[in-house]
Amino acid sequence: MRVKFILPALTEATNPYWRPIKYSLFPPLGLATLAAYLPDSWEAELQDEHVEPLRLDDAPKLVVIQVYITNAYRAYALADLYRSRGSYVCLGGLHVTSLPAEAAAHADSIFLGPGEETFPQFLRDWQQRRPQPRYESSVRTLVGVPPIRRDLIRRELYLVPNSIVVTRGCPHHCDFCYKDAFFEGGKSFYTQPVDDALAEIDRLPGRHLYFLDDHLLGHQRFAASLFDGMRGMGRLFQGAATVDSILRDTSLLEKAAVAGLRSLFVGFETLSERNLRASNKRQNLGRDYAQAIERLHALGIMINGSFVFGLDDDGPDVFARTVEWAVKQGITTATFHIATPYPGTDYFKRIEAEGRLLHRRWDQYDTRTVVHQPGPHLTAEQLKTGYDWAYREFYSWANITKASLAHTSLKHQIKHFAYAGGWKRFEPLWNFMIKTRQLNSMRPLLEAILAKVQGPRGTLNPAPADFIPLPIVQ
Repeated sequence: MRVKFILPALTEATNPYWRPIKYSLFPPLGLATLAAYLPDSWEAELQDEHVEPLRLDDAPKLVVIQVYITNAYRAYALADLYRSRGSYVCLGGLHVTSLPAEAAAHADSIFLGPGEETFPQFLRDWQQRRPQPRYESSVRTLVGVPPIRRDLIRRELYLVPNSIVVTRGCPHHCDFCYKDAFFEGGKSFYTQPVDDALAEIDRLPGRHLYFLDDHLLGHQRFAASLFDGMRGMGRLFQGAATVDSILRDTSLLEKAAVAGLRSLFVGFETLSERNLRASNKRQNLGRDYAQAIERLHALGIMINGSFVFGLDDDGPDVFARTVEWAVKQGITTATFHIATPYPGTDYFKRIEAEGRLLHRRWDQYDTRTVVHQPGPHLTAEQLKTGYDWAYREFYSWANITKASLAHTSLKHQIKHFAYAGGWKRFEPLWNFMIKTRQLNSMRPLLEAILAKVQGPRGTLNPAPADFIPLPIVQ
Protein backbone atom coordinates (compact mmCIF):
# COMPACT_ATOMS: atom_id res chain seq x y z
CA MET A 1 0.00 0.00 0.00
CA ARG A 2 1.54 3.30 -1.10
CA VAL A 3 0.47 6.72 0.19
CA LYS A 4 1.63 10.04 -1.25
CA PHE A 5 1.46 13.28 0.74
CA ILE A 6 1.70 16.49 -1.31
CA LEU A 7 2.10 20.15 -0.43
CA PRO A 8 1.43 22.00 -3.72
CA ALA A 9 3.32 25.24 -4.27
CA LEU A 10 1.59 28.42 -3.25
CA THR A 11 0.90 30.52 -6.34
CA GLU A 12 3.10 33.37 -5.12
CA ALA A 13 6.00 30.92 -4.86
CA THR A 14 5.90 30.31 -8.60
CA ASN A 15 5.88 33.87 -9.93
CA PRO A 16 9.10 35.51 -11.18
CA TYR A 17 9.28 37.87 -8.19
CA TRP A 18 9.13 35.31 -5.41
CA ARG A 19 11.87 34.92 -2.81
CA PRO A 20 13.03 31.28 -2.95
CA ILE A 21 14.46 31.42 0.57
CA LYS A 22 11.04 32.35 1.98
CA TYR A 23 9.60 29.06 0.76
CA SER A 24 12.62 26.96 1.70
CA LEU A 25 12.47 27.66 5.41
CA PHE A 26 10.20 25.00 6.91
CA PRO A 27 9.12 21.46 5.89
CA PRO A 28 5.39 20.55 5.82
CA LEU A 29 4.99 19.34 9.38
CA GLY A 30 1.23 18.85 9.11
CA LEU A 31 1.56 16.19 6.45
CA ALA A 32 4.49 14.54 8.23
CA THR A 33 2.31 14.40 11.36
CA LEU A 34 -0.52 12.67 9.51
CA ALA A 35 1.94 10.19 8.00
CA ALA A 36 2.79 9.03 11.52
CA TYR A 37 -0.66 7.41 11.76
CA LEU A 38 -0.08 5.05 8.83
CA PRO A 39 0.37 1.34 9.54
CA ASP A 40 4.04 0.33 9.67
CA SER A 41 3.67 -1.90 6.62
CA TRP A 42 2.48 0.95 4.38
CA GLU A 43 4.88 2.83 2.12
CA ALA A 44 4.78 6.64 2.34
CA GLU A 45 6.41 9.56 0.58
CA LEU A 46 6.09 13.31 1.12
CA GLN A 47 6.67 15.89 -1.61
CA ASP A 48 6.87 19.65 -1.15
CA GLU A 49 6.61 21.47 -4.47
CA HIS A 50 8.30 24.56 -3.01
CA VAL A 51 11.65 22.80 -2.81
CA GLU A 52 11.49 20.11 -5.51
CA PRO A 53 9.55 19.36 -8.70
CA LEU A 54 6.64 17.01 -8.17
CA ARG A 55 6.85 13.55 -9.68
CA LEU A 56 3.54 13.09 -11.43
CA ASP A 57 4.10 9.86 -13.36
CA ASP A 58 2.78 7.63 -10.58
CA ALA A 59 -0.58 6.36 -9.36
CA PRO A 60 -0.44 5.73 -5.61
CA LYS A 61 -3.36 4.02 -3.95
CA LEU A 62 -3.95 6.97 -1.63
CA VAL A 63 -3.06 10.67 -2.14
CA VAL A 64 -3.30 13.27 0.65
CA ILE A 65 -3.03 16.95 -0.36
CA GLN A 66 -2.81 19.97 1.95
CA VAL A 67 -4.74 23.00 0.67
CA TYR A 68 -4.12 26.65 1.49
CA ILE A 69 -6.02 29.46 -0.17
CA THR A 70 -3.31 30.43 -2.67
CA ASN A 71 -2.42 26.87 -3.65
CA ALA A 72 -6.05 25.76 -3.95
CA TYR A 73 -6.23 25.78 -7.75
CA ARG A 74 -2.98 23.85 -8.01
CA ALA A 75 -4.18 21.40 -5.35
CA TYR A 76 -7.46 20.83 -7.18
CA ALA A 77 -5.64 20.22 -10.49
CA LEU A 78 -3.39 17.63 -8.80
CA ALA A 79 -6.38 16.01 -7.12
CA ASP A 80 -8.23 15.74 -10.43
CA LEU A 81 -5.15 14.26 -12.08
CA TYR A 82 -4.69 11.53 -9.49
CA ARG A 83 -8.40 10.72 -9.31
CA SER A 84 -8.39 10.21 -13.09
CA ARG A 85 -5.71 7.53 -12.52
CA GLY A 86 -7.74 5.71 -9.93
CA SER A 87 -6.07 7.08 -6.79
CA TYR A 88 -8.22 7.82 -3.76
CA VAL A 89 -7.70 11.52 -3.00
CA CYS A 90 -8.03 13.25 0.38
CA LEU A 91 -8.02 17.03 0.73
CA GLY A 92 -7.60 18.93 4.00
CA GLY A 93 -6.27 22.17 5.39
CA LEU A 94 -7.35 25.74 6.03
CA HIS A 95 -9.03 26.34 2.67
CA VAL A 96 -10.90 23.04 2.66
CA THR A 97 -12.30 23.84 6.10
CA SER A 98 -13.38 27.30 4.95
CA LEU A 99 -14.97 26.19 1.66
CA PRO A 100 -15.78 22.47 1.96
CA ALA A 101 -18.29 22.38 -0.91
CA GLU A 102 -15.70 23.80 -3.30
CA ALA A 103 -13.06 21.28 -2.21
CA ALA A 104 -15.43 18.30 -2.20
CA ALA A 105 -15.82 18.52 -5.97
CA HIS A 106 -12.16 17.50 -6.32
CA ALA A 107 -11.83 14.86 -3.59
CA ASP A 108 -13.04 11.46 -2.49
CA SER A 109 -12.79 12.54 1.16
CA ILE A 110 -12.37 15.97 2.70
CA PHE A 111 -11.17 16.83 6.20
CA LEU A 112 -12.40 19.84 8.15
CA GLY A 113 -10.29 21.15 10.99
CA PRO A 114 -7.25 19.50 12.62
CA GLY A 115 -6.52 15.93 11.55
CA GLU A 116 -5.27 14.26 14.74
CA GLU A 117 -8.69 12.67 15.33
CA THR A 118 -10.17 12.46 11.85
CA PHE A 119 -7.26 11.05 9.87
CA PRO A 120 -6.84 7.96 12.09
CA GLN A 121 -10.61 7.43 11.86
CA PHE A 122 -10.41 7.66 8.07
CA LEU A 123 -7.61 5.07 8.01
CA ARG A 124 -9.74 2.69 10.07
CA ASP A 125 -12.67 3.26 7.69
CA TRP A 126 -10.41 2.84 4.67
CA GLN A 127 -9.13 -0.51 5.90
CA GLN A 128 -12.72 -1.61 6.41
CA ARG A 129 -13.55 -0.38 2.86
CA ARG A 130 -16.07 2.19 4.00
CA PRO A 131 -14.33 5.60 3.90
CA GLN A 132 -16.63 8.57 4.38
CA PRO A 133 -16.76 11.57 2.03
CA ARG A 134 -16.44 14.08 4.88
CA TYR A 135 -14.66 14.08 8.23
CA GLU A 136 -15.11 16.90 10.76
CA SER A 137 -12.88 17.37 13.79
CA SER A 138 -14.62 17.69 17.13
CA VAL A 139 -12.36 16.00 19.70
CA ARG A 140 -9.30 18.19 20.16
CA THR A 141 -6.33 16.63 21.92
CA LEU A 142 -2.63 16.11 21.33
CA VAL A 143 -2.38 13.32 23.90
CA GLY A 144 -1.00 10.19 22.28
CA VAL A 145 -0.02 11.81 18.98
CA PRO A 146 2.78 9.65 17.52
CA PRO A 147 6.20 11.16 16.73
CA ILE A 148 6.30 13.12 13.47
CA ARG A 149 7.57 11.14 10.47
CA ARG A 150 10.68 13.27 10.05
CA ASP A 151 12.26 10.49 8.03
CA LEU A 152 10.02 11.60 5.16
CA ILE A 153 11.46 15.14 5.24
CA ARG A 154 14.50 15.96 3.11
CA ARG A 155 16.32 18.07 5.67
CA GLU A 156 18.95 19.28 3.22
CA LEU A 157 16.32 21.22 1.26
CA TYR A 158 15.33 23.48 4.17
CA LEU A 159 17.14 26.19 6.06
CA VAL A 160 15.14 25.40 9.23
CA PRO A 161 14.30 21.68 9.20
CA ASN A 162 14.05 21.73 13.00
CA SER A 163 10.63 23.36 13.01
CA ILE A 164 8.18 22.12 15.61
CA VAL A 165 4.60 22.73 16.80
CA VAL A 166 3.70 21.98 20.42
CA THR A 167 0.29 23.68 20.60
CA ARG A 168 -2.66 24.11 18.27
CA GLY A 169 -4.59 27.29 17.58
CA CYS A 170 -4.67 30.51 19.58
CA PRO A 171 -6.63 31.74 22.63
CA HIS A 172 -7.53 34.98 20.82
CA HIS A 173 -10.09 35.55 18.06
CA CYS A 174 -9.06 38.33 15.69
CA ASP A 175 -11.60 38.97 12.93
CA PHE A 176 -9.08 38.69 10.10
CA CYS A 177 -7.38 35.51 11.32
CA TYR A 178 -7.76 32.39 9.18
CA LYS A 179 -7.41 30.05 12.16
CA ASP A 180 -10.79 30.62 13.82
CA ALA A 181 -12.66 28.95 10.97
CA PHE A 182 -10.20 26.02 11.06
CA PHE A 183 -10.84 25.32 14.74
CA GLU A 184 -14.59 25.94 14.71
CA GLY A 185 -16.58 23.15 16.35
CA GLY A 186 -14.16 22.32 19.16
CA LYS A 187 -11.31 23.65 21.25
CA SER A 188 -9.55 26.52 19.52
CA PHE A 189 -6.38 26.31 21.64
CA TYR A 190 -4.79 23.26 23.26
CA THR A 191 -1.32 21.97 24.05
CA GLN A 192 0.78 18.85 23.73
CA PRO A 193 1.84 17.10 26.94
CA VAL A 194 5.08 18.77 28.02
CA ASP A 195 6.99 15.48 28.19
CA ASP A 196 6.00 14.65 24.61
CA ALA A 197 7.09 18.09 23.42
CA LEU A 198 10.45 17.73 25.17
CA ALA A 199 10.93 14.26 23.71
CA GLU A 200 10.32 15.63 20.20
CA ILE A 201 12.81 18.44 20.82
CA ASP A 202 15.36 16.01 22.19
CA ARG A 203 15.38 13.91 19.01
CA LEU A 204 16.11 16.89 16.75
CA PRO A 205 19.77 17.28 15.78
CA GLY A 206 21.71 20.53 16.02
CA ARG A 207 20.93 23.53 18.20
CA HIS A 208 18.45 25.69 16.32
CA LEU A 209 14.67 25.24 16.63
CA TYR A 210 11.73 27.17 15.25
CA PHE A 211 8.39 26.91 17.07
CA LEU A 212 5.70 27.49 14.43
CA ASP A 213 2.95 27.74 17.06
CA ASP A 214 0.60 30.68 16.64
CA HIS A 215 1.17 31.69 20.27
CA LEU A 216 4.00 29.95 22.11
CA LEU A 217 3.25 31.86 25.34
CA GLY A 218 -0.52 31.38 25.08
CA HIS A 219 -0.75 28.82 27.90
CA GLN A 220 1.46 30.13 30.69
CA ARG A 221 1.72 26.96 32.76
CA PHE A 222 2.54 24.84 29.72
CA ALA A 223 5.08 27.36 28.42
CA ALA A 224 6.79 27.66 31.82
CA SER A 225 7.11 23.88 32.11
CA LEU A 226 8.38 23.62 28.54
CA PHE A 227 11.07 26.25 29.10
CA ASP A 228 12.07 24.68 32.42
CA GLY A 229 12.51 21.36 30.63
CA MET A 230 14.53 22.97 27.84
CA ARG A 231 16.92 24.65 30.24
CA GLY A 232 20.37 23.18 29.82
CA MET A 233 19.62 21.64 26.40
CA GLY A 234 21.77 24.28 24.70
CA ARG A 235 19.03 25.13 22.22
CA LEU A 236 18.51 28.38 20.33
CA PHE A 237 14.93 28.93 19.27
CA GLN A 238 12.38 31.29 17.78
CA GLY A 239 8.64 31.54 18.20
CA ALA A 240 5.59 33.81 18.16
CA ALA A 241 3.63 35.58 20.90
CA THR A 242 1.30 38.50 21.52
CA VAL A 243 2.00 41.92 23.00
CA ASP A 244 -0.16 41.25 26.05
CA SER A 245 1.70 38.02 26.88
CA ILE A 246 5.02 39.86 26.74
CA LEU A 247 3.79 42.49 29.19
CA ARG A 248 1.82 40.11 31.41
CA ASP A 249 4.55 37.94 32.92
CA THR A 250 8.20 38.94 32.78
CA SER A 251 9.28 35.77 34.62
CA LEU A 252 7.95 33.63 31.76
CA LEU A 253 10.02 35.63 29.28
CA GLU A 254 13.06 35.18 31.50
CA LYS A 255 12.52 31.42 31.50
CA ALA A 256 12.23 31.51 27.71
CA ALA A 257 15.44 33.53 27.36
CA VAL A 258 17.33 31.16 29.67
CA ALA A 259 16.03 28.20 27.65
CA GLY A 260 17.30 29.81 24.43
CA LEU A 261 14.63 32.12 22.98
CA ARG A 262 16.40 34.61 20.72
CA SER A 263 13.74 35.90 18.33
CA LEU A 264 10.00 36.46 18.62
CA PHE A 265 7.34 37.14 16.02
CA VAL A 266 5.00 39.76 17.50
CA GLY A 267 1.68 40.78 15.97
CA PHE A 268 1.58 44.55 16.44
CA GLU A 269 -0.63 44.68 13.30
CA THR A 270 -1.59 48.37 13.55
CA LEU A 271 -0.82 51.53 15.49
CA SER A 272 -4.49 52.55 15.33
CA GLU A 273 -6.75 51.82 18.30
CA ARG A 274 -9.79 52.04 16.01
CA ASN A 275 -8.36 49.32 13.79
CA LEU A 276 -7.66 47.14 16.81
CA ARG A 277 -11.23 47.48 18.05
CA ALA A 278 -12.73 46.89 14.61
CA SER A 279 -10.57 43.76 14.17
CA ASN A 280 -11.41 42.38 17.63
CA LYS A 281 -7.70 42.38 18.47
CA ARG A 282 -8.46 43.26 22.05
CA GLN A 283 -5.27 41.74 23.40
CA ASN A 284 -3.40 44.74 21.93
CA LEU A 285 -5.75 47.44 23.20
CA GLY A 286 -4.20 49.71 25.80
CA ARG A 287 -0.88 47.89 25.59
CA ASP A 288 2.37 49.81 25.58
CA TYR A 289 4.12 48.51 22.47
CA ALA A 290 7.33 50.33 23.36
CA GLN A 291 7.44 48.72 26.79
CA ALA A 292 6.97 45.26 25.26
CA ILE A 293 9.82 45.92 22.83
CA GLU A 294 12.04 47.17 25.65
CA ARG A 295 11.42 44.00 27.67
CA LEU A 296 12.35 41.77 24.76
CA HIS A 297 15.48 43.72 23.91
CA ALA A 298 16.56 43.67 27.56
CA LEU A 299 16.45 39.88 27.39
CA GLY A 300 18.44 39.75 24.16
CA ILE A 301 15.36 38.68 22.18
CA MET A 302 15.08 40.12 18.69
CA ILE A 303 11.73 41.07 17.20
CA ASN A 304 10.02 40.30 13.92
CA GLY A 305 7.09 42.70 13.90
CA SER A 306 3.92 41.94 11.95
CA PHE A 307 1.89 44.82 10.49
CA VAL A 308 -1.32 44.94 8.42
CA PHE A 309 -2.07 47.75 5.98
CA GLY A 310 -5.48 48.57 4.54
CA LEU A 311 -7.72 48.34 7.60
CA ASP A 312 -10.55 50.85 7.64
CA ASP A 313 -8.87 53.53 9.75
CA ASP A 314 -5.75 53.61 7.58
CA GLY A 315 -4.98 56.62 5.42
CA PRO A 316 -2.15 57.41 2.97
CA ASP A 317 0.18 58.29 5.84
CA VAL A 318 -0.02 54.84 7.50
CA PHE A 319 2.96 53.43 5.58
CA ALA A 320 5.47 56.13 6.51
CA ARG A 321 4.23 56.30 10.12
CA THR A 322 4.53 52.54 10.58
CA VAL A 323 7.98 52.23 9.03
CA GLU A 324 9.28 55.23 10.96
CA TRP A 325 7.95 53.80 14.22
CA ALA A 326 9.35 50.30 13.59
CA VAL A 327 12.79 51.68 12.71
CA LYS A 328 12.81 53.97 15.73
CA GLN A 329 11.94 51.03 18.00
CA GLY A 330 14.86 48.96 16.66
CA ILE A 331 12.69 46.14 15.34
CA THR A 332 15.07 43.75 13.59
CA THR A 333 12.78 42.40 10.87
CA ALA A 334 9.26 43.30 9.80
CA THR A 335 6.56 41.38 7.97
CA PHE A 336 4.03 43.61 6.23
CA HIS A 337 0.65 42.41 4.95
CA ILE A 338 -2.14 43.86 2.89
CA ALA A 339 -5.40 43.28 4.77
CA THR A 340 -6.93 40.20 3.16
CA PRO A 341 -10.43 38.85 3.86
CA TYR A 342 -10.00 35.07 4.03
CA PRO A 343 -13.11 32.93 3.53
CA GLY A 344 -14.50 31.70 6.81
CA THR A 345 -13.40 34.76 8.81
CA ASP A 346 -15.61 37.47 10.26
CA TYR A 347 -13.59 39.96 8.25
CA PHE A 348 -14.56 38.19 5.01
CA LYS A 349 -18.22 38.14 6.01
CA ARG A 350 -18.21 41.87 6.70
CA ILE A 351 -16.34 42.84 3.54
CA GLU A 352 -18.57 40.59 1.44
CA ALA A 353 -21.73 41.99 3.03
CA GLU A 354 -20.52 45.52 2.26
CA GLY A 355 -19.91 44.60 -1.38
CA ARG A 356 -16.20 45.40 -1.17
CA LEU A 357 -14.73 42.15 -2.54
CA LEU A 358 -13.00 42.83 -5.85
CA HIS A 359 -12.98 39.14 -6.88
CA ARG A 360 -12.70 35.56 -5.60
CA ARG A 361 -9.54 34.50 -7.40
CA TRP A 362 -8.07 32.68 -4.41
CA ASP A 363 -4.56 32.47 -5.85
CA GLN A 364 -4.30 36.25 -5.39
CA TYR A 365 -5.32 36.22 -1.71
CA ASP A 366 -1.65 36.28 -0.73
CA THR A 367 -1.54 39.40 1.53
CA ARG A 368 0.57 41.10 -1.15
CA THR A 369 -2.27 41.79 -3.56
CA VAL A 370 -5.27 44.06 -3.00
CA VAL A 371 -8.37 41.86 -3.29
CA HIS A 372 -10.97 44.13 -1.72
CA GLN A 373 -11.78 47.81 -1.65
CA PRO A 374 -9.98 49.33 1.35
CA GLY A 375 -11.62 51.70 3.82
CA PRO A 376 -12.77 55.23 3.09
CA HIS A 377 -9.33 56.84 3.39
CA LEU A 378 -7.35 54.70 0.92
CA THR A 379 -7.69 53.60 -2.69
CA ALA A 380 -6.64 50.13 -3.83
CA GLU A 381 -3.79 51.69 -5.81
CA GLN A 382 -2.56 53.67 -2.81
CA LEU A 383 -2.64 50.53 -0.69
CA LYS A 384 -0.55 48.48 -3.10
CA THR A 385 1.92 51.29 -3.77
CA GLY A 386 2.30 52.05 -0.05
CA TYR A 387 2.77 48.38 0.84
CA ASP A 388 5.56 47.96 -1.72
CA TRP A 389 7.17 51.20 -0.54
CA ALA A 390 7.09 50.11 3.11
CA TYR A 391 9.07 46.95 2.39
CA ARG A 392 11.66 48.80 0.32
CA GLU A 393 11.98 51.58 2.86
CA PHE A 394 12.18 49.43 6.00
CA TYR A 395 14.87 47.23 4.47
CA SER A 396 16.88 50.06 2.91
CA TRP A 397 20.46 50.14 4.10
CA ALA A 398 19.81 53.55 5.64
CA ASN A 399 16.96 52.27 7.80
CA ILE A 400 18.69 49.01 8.65
CA THR A 401 21.55 51.16 9.94
CA LYS A 402 19.23 53.55 11.78
CA ALA A 403 17.30 50.70 13.43
CA SER A 404 20.50 48.99 14.52
CA LEU A 405 21.65 52.23 16.18
CA ALA A 406 18.48 52.22 18.30
CA HIS A 407 20.21 49.60 20.46
CA THR A 408 22.57 50.75 23.19
CA SER A 409 25.14 47.96 22.90
CA LEU A 410 27.63 48.00 20.02
CA LYS A 411 27.45 44.21 19.78
CA HIS A 412 23.66 44.34 19.56
CA GLN A 413 23.92 47.02 16.88
CA ILE A 414 26.25 44.85 14.81
CA LYS A 415 24.05 41.82 15.31
CA HIS A 416 20.93 43.72 14.21
CA PHE A 417 22.67 45.09 11.11
CA ALA A 418 23.97 41.65 10.11
CA TYR A 419 20.64 39.88 10.66
CA ALA A 420 18.38 42.38 8.94
CA GLY A 421 20.77 42.84 6.05
CA GLY A 422 21.42 39.13 5.71
CA TRP A 423 17.73 38.27 5.63
CA LYS A 424 16.60 40.75 3.01
CA ARG A 425 19.61 42.17 1.16
CA PHE A 426 21.57 39.09 0.09
CA GLU A 427 19.03 37.43 -2.17
CA PRO A 428 21.58 36.27 -4.81
CA LEU A 429 23.50 34.38 -2.11
CA TRP A 430 20.35 32.66 -0.80
CA ASN A 431 19.29 31.76 -4.34
CA PHE A 432 22.70 30.26 -5.08
CA MET A 433 22.65 28.16 -1.92
CA ILE A 434 19.15 26.88 -2.74
CA LYS A 435 19.96 26.02 -6.35
CA THR A 436 23.14 24.21 -5.36
CA ARG A 437 21.34 22.38 -2.52
CA GLN A 438 23.66 23.81 0.13
CA LEU A 439 21.18 25.33 2.56
CA ASN A 440 22.11 22.79 5.20
CA SER A 441 25.71 24.02 5.11
CA MET A 442 24.51 27.55 5.87
CA ARG A 443 23.11 26.70 9.28
CA PRO A 444 26.36 26.01 11.16
CA LEU A 445 28.13 28.70 9.16
CA LEU A 446 25.61 31.34 10.17
CA GLU A 447 25.74 30.27 13.80
CA ALA A 448 29.53 30.37 13.84
CA ILE A 449 29.72 33.81 12.23
CA LEU A 450 26.95 35.40 14.25
CA ALA A 451 28.28 34.02 17.54
CA LYS A 452 31.01 36.65 17.34
CA VAL A 453 28.49 39.47 17.73
CA GLN A 454 26.68 38.33 20.86
CA GLY A 455 24.28 40.59 22.65
CA PRO A 456 25.21 42.02 26.04
CA ARG A 457 25.58 39.41 28.75
CA GLY A 458 23.85 39.65 32.08
CA THR A 459 21.39 37.97 34.37
CA LEU A 460 18.62 38.30 31.79
CA ASN A 461 20.66 37.18 28.78
CA PRO A 462 22.88 34.33 29.95
CA ALA A 463 23.08 32.40 26.67
CA PRO A 464 24.81 33.38 23.42
CA ALA A 465 22.55 34.87 20.75
CA ASP A 466 24.17 33.22 17.77
CA PHE A 467 21.62 32.59 15.03
CA ILE A 468 19.78 34.51 12.37
CA PRO A 469 16.18 35.51 13.09
CA LEU A 470 13.89 34.34 10.30
CA PRO A 471 10.47 35.92 9.96
CA ILE A 472 7.48 33.59 10.20
CA VAL A 473 5.74 33.29 6.87
CA GLN A 474 1.99 33.96 6.94
